[in-house]
Amino acid sequence: MGTLTAYLLDTCTLIWLCAEPERLSKTAKDAIETTDSPLLLSDASALEIALKWQAGKIELPDPPRHWLEKQIAVWGLQCLELSRSDIYRTTELPDRHKDPFDRLLVASALNENATILTPDAAIRQYPVSYLW
Repeated sequence: MGTLTAYLLDTCTLIWLCAEPERLSKTAKDAIETTDSPLLLSDASALEIALKWQAGKIELPDPPRHWLEKQIAVWGLQCLELSRSDIYRTTELPDRHKDPFDRLLVASALNENATILTPDAAIRQYPVSYLW
């Protein structure tokens, strides 16, 4: 029996899942709702959410510390810590995307052999497994 594919949520995918699920594609929604595969949340997304909230670029019903931990519990997410390998791998990726958070997500997905759930066309230009 093969191992299950883990699904790494893009930051926007997590936010839409929690606040605007109608923005998710049917494929992404099905993967989240019907899979036995682990759903991963990267520390890169936690940092991105915290920084965007602090800068007033996103609104949350609670500060990120509380909101994000609640969502992790509600959705049964597994937290994926950033590793130095993830950081180094960002420098080895083709220069297709300037967003450092997205580059970290791609590097983490490659290192973890995970599939990213993302609508981001720039991420999908990398040699990474994705669904949307």
